[in-house]
Amino acid sequence: MPLALTPFARRAVPAAAALAAVLTGCTSIRPDLPERPAVPAARADQDALLKAAERRFADDCLAGRGIRVTVEPRAPAEDEALQAALFGTGPRELSVTLATGATVTAHSDGCLAVARGRLYGDQHRWFRAQVVVDNLRAEAQARYRDDPAHQAALARWTACVAPPGRPRPDRPDPEDAARCARETGLDETRARLERAELTEVRALHRDELTTYRQLRDRALLRAVQPPASTPPRKGNAPS
Repeated sequence: MPLALTPFARRAVPAAAALAAVLTGCTSIRPDLPERPAVPAARADQDALLKAAERRFADDCLAGRGIRVTVEPRAPAEDEALQAALFGTGPRELSVTLATGATVTAHSDGCLAVARGRLYGDQHRWFRAQVVVDNLRAEAQARYRDDPAHQAALARWTACVAPPGRPRPDRPDPEDAARCARETGLDETRARLERAELTEVRALHRDELTTYRQLRDRALLRAVQPPASTPPRKGNAPS
């Protein structure tokens, strides 16, 4: 016996067909809209994209201050003005002291800082996150410096590059230093300790890493946007 459609099923069939027609029609309402450029997947390409956007925003800032960047030689006074406008002057407002004891500072009033604020959304948060993330490896290396395994490997390396009875050179020959680092296990010891310490350091700076990724991802989206067209100035209308 053939199955009979219930009243609900009879209503559902034409409704589904109508919905499909609507959805199909929506895909071709504005076929002329340009697609947003995609963010490149490779890290090196992303870095290049961010650098280009940063340079573009910095040039915009300099132009707003009446400075035009060219490849032509500049007079000393002009070069000094460019450096001041680009990097800022006076006391350094941005400062981060790392776990290694080093302090990194920068101006917040120069066009480079303005460009980074425009690109990353908050130059103070980006400065702190970038400085911390860029120095994670240095912090890990500082943490294992006094490790007994590292000290023992370092002693073997020192004896290799400056054997007893021979004067210790102020600066070992690069080839001897590299050979001894391999033969004494210094390279392997440092790599092993660094991997372990990096895991700890990354856990300690989880907040900075999260901020770094979030601000960088947003900056990449801003960087792929085409630059806004500048309206022609009076007297320079296109012919």
